[in-house]
Amino acid sequence: MATQLALTAAGFDGRHRYGRLDAVAIPSRIDIEAAAARLDGRIRRTPTVEIEASDLGVAGGPRSLLLKLEHLQHAGSFKARGALNALLDSDRTGGEVVAASGGNHGVAVAWAARVVGRAAHIFVPEIAAPAKIERLRELGAVVHQTGADYGEALAASDRFRVGRDLTTVHAF
Repeated sequence: MATQLALTAAGFDGRHRYGRLDAVAIPSRIDIEAAAARLDGRIRRTPTVEIEASDLGVAGGPRSLLLKLEHLQHAGSFKARGALNALLDSDRTGGEVVAASGGNHGVAVAWAARVVGRAAHIFVPEIAAPAKIERLRELGAVVHQTGADYGEALAASDRFRVGRDLTTVHAF
């Protein structure tokens, strides 16, 4: 209840530009520690590098920046953590997985599904980058390219779920 009150006080009413989010949960320290334990040994520990802020044109702030090189993570982004954690934390350990994505989330879900031995259906908009679609297929995902944008691909994935026993991994 406190979380919901804080979100309401901050002006969040559960709406998102791509539709209504049914629930917003802020993870507790216990949740974070449990996720870390689930992911231990399955996710790369990506390096950090410190650079001068001025190298990026940042003025008036910190003199140096610490960058986490998440492009070296499985699936090429930080999203691998969330996708794999979602599947490992799911009540369901079998069946197919579905997700809608503009790119990186779909690749992460396809990778995570492959890791846990599940088939993945990834919905992407018609404007999705050919390299992302190719990577999704390399990871074994069934790619559904539909809709003019992410919102339409998400709606198509929602329609696809109806009457099917699927685990959804939402991008948000």
